[in-house]
Amino acid sequence: MTEAVAIELTRKDEYELNKLSKRLHRNVGQAIEDYNMVEDGDRIMVCLSGGKDSYTLLDILMNLRERAPIRFELVAVNLDQKQPGFPEHVLPEYLSRIGVPFKIVEEDTYTTVTRVIPEGKTMCSLCSRLRRGILYRTARELNCNKIALGHHRDDIIETLFLNMFHGGTLKAMPPKLVSDDGRNTLIRPLAYCKESDIIRYAEHKAFPIIPCNLCGSQENLQRRIIGDMLVEWDKAHPGRLETIFTAIQNVKPSQLADQELFDFKGLKAWAADAPLPDGAEDDGGELDFANLS
Repeated sequence: MTEAVAIELTRKDEYELNKLSKRLHRNVGQAIEDYNMVEDGDRIMVCLSGGKDSYTLLDILMNLRERAPIRFELVAVNLDQKQPGFPEHVLPEYLSRIGVPFKIVEEDTYTTVTRVIPEGKTMCSLCSRLRRGILYRTARELNCNKIALGHHRDDIIETLFLNMFHGGTLKAMPPKLVSDDGRNTLIRPLAYCKESDIIRYAEHKAFPIIPCNLCGSQENLQRRIIGDMLVEWDKAHPGRLETIFTAIQNVKPSQLADQELFDFKGLKAWAADAPLPDGAEDDGGELDFANLS
């Protein structure tokens, strides 16, 4: 490879990375605006797991804070769940270097999860519930009125299908919600961001990634299976995931079947005296449901 070609490749890489960074920042900014996620005076607890998503979330929020027309604070929080071999020094060193206030919360949820869940079974559900309660409590202790989570667009779509296929319910992860006790507001600023973009951004930034080893590989995880399905769909039908996410934002309750969401029993024609279309006949009667066969 000649020096000229190497220089040209470097310029191309820089151009592509600059486009990637702008796209991610634009997507986060748009999600924040669309759902009013961040307001003047907010104190936001950014949940940092040590994975690519939460690193990207914190990095972009820090960048946007410098340019935002409002003032808000960021506090990074990591929950050290006492997993064997967890590198406790990585996050404190990184957070100290970038100059963001942080708190490391030490709670041995690992022992609880491994004691309660039989070997070989999925640990994510219990682990998530324990982690959620601890983070809610920590947010109150730190006087944070918002909790920022690193879930991205693909997480939201996966959750939709996970609930459809295995939960019998049509729901995903909302970009913004209030906890059941009404005391915490959760936001997902990466809601418009593709995982593939986040992967490339994290590689470019060389974040010190800490893998989650609590679950092991657990190749049979339903979320992993659904994720693989979506990846194949995206390869075979580019743009399908964008369409699915658009559908999540474009719900028509009257075209589903939830009786609590829409008053089907009270639904009546509002133009009963209107003339029938050409060729139509009016039988003039009512159905006798008791004698239908």
